[in-house]
Amino acid sequence: MDNAESRDMKTANRRERQAALEEADNSIGVCGWILVLFSILLTLVTLPISIWMCIKIVKEYERAIIFRLGRILKGGAKGPGLFFILPCTDSFINVDMRTITFDIPPQEVLTKDSVTVSVDGVVYYRVQNATLAVANITNADAATRLLAQTTLRNVLGTKNLSEILSDREEIAHSMQSTLDDATDDWGIKVERVEIKDVKLPLQLQRAMAAEAEATREARAKVIAAEGEMNASRALKEASMVIAESPSALQLRYLQTLNTIAAEKNSTIIFPLPIDMMQAFVGPRA
Repeated sequence: MDNAESRDMKTANRRERQAALEEADNSIGVCGWILVLFSILLTLVTLPISIWMCIKIVKEYERAIIFRLGRILKGGAKGPGLFFILPCTDSFINVDMRTITFDIPPQEVLTKDSVTVSVDGVVYYRVQNATLAVANITNADAATRLLAQTTLRNVLGTKNLSEILSDREEIAHSMQSTLDDATDDWGIKVERVEIKDVKLPLQLQRAMAAEAEATREARAKVIAAEGEMNASRALKEASMVIAESPSALQLRYLQTLNTIAAEKNSTIIFPLPIDMMQAFVGPRA
């Protein structure tokens, strides 16, 4: 609810600013109206030649902001399609309303745990209000690019290295919200922010690789020890089964011979019956 109320307040404030900017016709003064009437009269006298100077066309993805004697014409942005201007008193600026993409140059950032990393990203934005984009900022594109670089530094400066490597989506969402709030007065809507790459210093990469290798070796030793323990338990249970059935040892002996013969080696094996070895074995307790 708080986010919805905040967006509604921002929308209302933006509309108020736009309405204030469009109150131009009522304040051009007497001299301004005289110049406008003279421009209209001149246009009518020079017809049909002047008609080519009065008719302008903007494309589907463009909007035109008309200035009459330096003031924004009431009604806001014009277009798409045909619109008319007065050749002597009016001028206009075309504003592209399509989504614009730019790369954030790699930024050297000191993280919260004092690690220097190089991070770059990409930002998608579009002009939502052509009037504010022209009247409130000199160069909306350049301002958004610089603000994106600063925001990237500020957001990553509050994160640890592990958070930067694992929580890229959260960082991108935080940057998008911050940029969108900051560029709202410029009539710009930041649609998406993505973190492209995180580059670590070479020494840190080696240290992390050594740490990961040591962790894997320790895990491998633990797994091998667990395997030996399980194997010893299995052998103990097998020995108990063989002790209960004397013929089981002979069957196991024959299975071992079958396994050795399948390897196609040159070893000659002379099997001896187990009964012949009983004479050398003392009586059981």
